[in-house]
Amino acid sequence: MRLEWIGWIATAAFAASYFCRQPNMLRLVQALAALLWVIYGVIIHAMPVVFANVVVAGMAGWSALARRPSGSS
Repeated sequence: MRLEWIGWIATAAFAASYFCRQPNMLRLVQALAALLWVIYGVIIHAMPVVFANVVVAGMAGWSALARRPSGSS
């Protein structure tokens, strides 16, 4: 079974994330794309792909959720 389409969707999601106007939305879309790359990396047994994208997904997700709207304390 060919599952290359997961990698292509992950690529498209990362590319599309740069059209996001809000920084938090950009980070969330990038986190979701990185999770797709993690799935793809597991399927093709590519641990560097898995590791790198676990880091990216974690950092993007954390930074998106940890940010407060400007003006709040």
